[in-house]
Amino acid sequence: MAERLVVKRTARAILLDGVGSSLEMIVIKRTKPGEAPYWITPGGGVEPGDASVVAALHREVDEELGGTVTRVVPAFVDTVSHSLHHAAHGVKVQHFFVCRLESMDLSRRHGPEVEEPCGEYEVVRIPFTRKGIASVDVVPPSLAAYLDANIEGVLALLADDFGVAG
Repeated sequence: MAERLVVKRTARAILLDGVGSSLEMIVIKRTKPGEAPYWITPGGGVEPGDASVVAALHREVDEELGGTVTRVVPAFVDTVSHSLHHAAHGVKVQHFFVCRLESMDLSRRHGPEVEEPCGEYEVVRIPFTRKGIASVDVVPPSLAAYLDANIEGVLALLADDFGVAG
């Protein structure tokens, strides 16, 4: 297969809060006019001013949730076809990180999703269980499949003995 041009990179948080049976994943319910709702993880595009993909993740969580995260661990990469402004064709590389919610203040939300929304962005908590994840339409579908197949592994990435600082 020929090499494909990466035209966009994103950083997304598999964002967990709580402990034990009350562990929840924080997602954003997206409702656009005339479309069925879907649920995405917090995050977005890596911008030229971001020092790294992880820095982009922190910036996006701050913008979308007024939040901060800790224990950021790479978990999953998804590559999909993507067109940029109807010109450059290539792929979008989505970096998914499992992390813990440290703080969230929705009154601090800012950025394009808040200032110029296209539809609604509702912050939702779902149980971090196979049943909880299956109860909503998580996109991309590859993330839903990854979580279904690896929920125990995702939790292991945040285990105290994994060696990730707070």
